[in-house]
Amino acid sequence: MQLLKNRKKSFYEVVVKRILDIICALLVLILLGWLMIIVAILVRTKLGSPVLFTQPRPGMVDSKTGREKIFKMYKFRTMTDERDENGELLPDEVRLTAFGAWLRKTSLDELPEVFNILNGSMSVIGPRPQLVRDMTFMTPEQRMRHTAKPGLSGLAQVNGRNAISWDDKLAWDLKYIEKVSFLGDIGIIFKTVQTALIKQEGINAENMATAEDYGDYLLRVGRVSKEEYAEKMSEAKRLLEEI
Repeated sequence: MQLLKNRKKSFYEVVVKRILDIICALLVLILLGWLMIIVAILVRTKLGSPVLFTQPRPGMVDSKTGREKIFKMYKFRTMTDERDENGELLPDEVRLTAFGAWLRKTSLDELPEVFNILNGSMSVIGPRPQLVRDMTFMTPEQRMRHTAKPGLSGLAQVNGRNAISWDDKLAWDLKYIEKVSFLGDIGIIFKTVQTALIKQEGINAENMATAEDYGDYLLRVGRVSKEEYAEKMSEAKRLLEEI
């Protein structure tokens, strides 16, 4: 796992942004705490336990080690645990219920990430935290996106979300870290409300229940070989076993 070079950060990104994150997260809990309780009850009733879905995601690069910190991201559960006769989970499109799809469409499944914001593993605005296996397929330049704290929303989310290509998503993330600013973040917040919450655009990739993994995309378009794909997937497995 390569070391990533440090990126110079502004006073806003290092200090002010964290203060605003805490204020925003507390406001969400105060104003929408009742909604989170209702959603939690509905998830427990319709999908069972656990109510929260947790998954390891790559966080911001540690300046001392030059490597991404892996953290647990919280979301409301949207899928069942249905398995085949061999004990393997069924495909996402089978396990994703109509209720779960509605949670995703309305972005209500993202509400528990407010706790990630409070504990400092995420920010309100920043590159969306992808899967660990997605990270292993990224180039060193693309992984510079991890020099910013991952966010609840970001430039890629207001410019197509899952409806745009992986190349475009990563390009938007790199554009964001070029200049992290207060006005830029405010603009993304307003666009997020418009695109994700009101218009509900780009929630899922075309003809797919969930977004395609980066490695699967690279393999499908012929940009990695089957051998390279297997090697990167093994690397992701090792990283997860080290947690």
